[in-house]
Amino acid sequence: MTSVAAIALSVAVAAPLAAQSNAGAYLAARSAAMQSDFDQAASYFTQALARDPLNLELMESVVVSQLALGRVDRAMPVAETLLTTDRPSQVAELVMTAHRIIQEDYEALLQFEPTDEQGIGPLVDGLVKAWALMGTGKVSEALAAFNAISAQPGLQGFALYHKAMALASVGDFEGAEAIFAADTTGTIIQTRRGVLARVEILSQLEKEQEALELLQRMFSGATDPEIEEIITALNSEEPLPFQHVNSVQDGFAEVFFSVAAALMSEAGPEYTILYVQVALNLRPDHVDALLLTAEIFESLEQYNQAINIYKRVPANDPSYHAAELGRAAALRESGKPEAAIEVLEQLARSHGTLASVHSSLGDALRREDRFAEAVVAYDKAAALAQDSGGPSWFLLYARAISHERQGNWEKAEADFRAALEINPGQPQVLNYLGYSLVERQEQLTEALEMIERAVAASPDSGYIIDSLGWALYRLGRYEEAVPHMERAVELMAVDPVVNDHLGDVYWAVGRKREAEFQWARALSFVDENDPLSEAKPDRIRRKLKVGLDAVLAEEGATPLEVARE
Repeated sequence: MTSVAAIALSVAVAAPLAAQSNAGAYLAARSAAMQSDFDQAASYFTQALARDPLNLELMESVVVSQLALGRVDRAMPVAETLLTTDRPSQVAELVMTAHRIIQEDYEALLQFEPTDEQGIGPLVDGLVKAWALMGTGKVSEALAAFNAISAQPGLQGFALYHKAMALASVGDFEGAEAIFAADTTGTIIQTRRGVLARVEILSQLEKEQEALELLQRMFSGATDPEIEEIITALNSEEPLPFQHVNSVQDGFAEVFFSVAAALMSEAGPEYTILYVQVALNLRPDHVDALLLTAEIFESLEQYNQAINIYKRVPANDPSYHAAELGRAAALRESGKPEAAIEVLEQLARSHGTLASVHSSLGDALRREDRFAEAVVAYDKAAALAQDSGGPSWFLLYARAISHERQGNWEKAEADFRAALEINPGQPQVLNYLGYSLVERQEQLTEALEMIERAVAASPDSGYIIDSLGWALYRLGRYEEAVPHMERAVELMAVDPVVNDHLGDVYWAVGRKREAEFQWARALSFVDENDPLSEAKPDRIRRKLKVGLDAVLAEEGATPLEVARE
């Protein structure tokens, strides 16, 4: 397939203008498109097209922007006009195909014969034709069409999955399961959605035990609200309704969703979103498509769009908690941390049995320096996690940080070490614990060994290399510390703590003018309003005035002394 991302964003760059008066709208549209602000892009491209109605590039850009927002109805008239020209347009074909499906104009879909210049692509065009045959009641021909797609290189998994969905949609669960059972490679159920579709099919065939074994095999015992509900139903021998494809329209929606999901790892988000928005137009309650669309908007830093999509997931849906976790993350990224915390607090009340909800709340509180509240949330998450194998290393690590920032070192150290028992080589934990021990002047040899292991695991991390240099400084190995601190500053040029540390190291080796320069740099970068910052502006000013030796003496600290071999 050609890259519609390029069509969406870069085609506008070359669009000629019919008149100078159109330049403002065009330039605004281009700027919005480059930032993936599809709403503004659609508005400005439409304005530009109104002034230059024969401009094919502007037509293409209008269609792309409108479809990226899910507005098939607004994109359709321009797409229809574009397809009457000599210009091939994959995105216009997408829109017209969606429009015909919505209108249930299956005959038009069957009459369309794609060529090298026209059509969406062999996979989508083929699946659309097969489902259109299902829509006209020609089931045998539809199944033959699915088989024909399956014979094409690389398309077998898609074709067989949709053939199974087509059979299940008309009640032929035996035929659908026969397709799944014959797939010894597992290629047609490699996604969560494929697994759950087969579980529903097995349940309809009263094969609850096989369904339970499949869940255990594919998810290794990991559960979430949706899977827990399914397991409960299967254990009670309550038949699960087949919900994945209930109609031909659902089948079409599944085509565009499954292609979008596959494209996530192969194409840009500006391209993928066009397919998943078609899926949502065809089936607005497709929760997996809602979650994927919101995820794509987040990746494009269009957080308000993501928030609005997440809000469309119903509160009674098993994936509601995932949507709310996503909405909280988008709120935080959009500069609304307190609103994010409010969402998570409400979710903790409605879904209080989920460890992930409490750990996410803890993370949000920790980022706002609300460490005591974060510990409470992490405690709840850890207690719930004990029921499913115990807390993760990251949960313990995050709780350790919250303890450490409150001065509760004993609890912090215990959590750091517990995290290392789970993940012994984790560089973040090794670095934080090692650095903390260095700052506390405790177990310096062990601390240095931890930091060296962290550096080996993450050799390009400025924070970790800074820790190594600082540990060597604390051990009195000043000359050894210099290259590490210089490397850390190269990696984190505007970090006040790292620059401050390099200043101290330079002072210790007698490079006093360079030390003063680094302290001045650190002072220029420090946040004067952050009481928790390790870079203390008053202390840096004092060092600039009287030197590090005098400051250490004033503080009653150990004077600088080179380590003796």
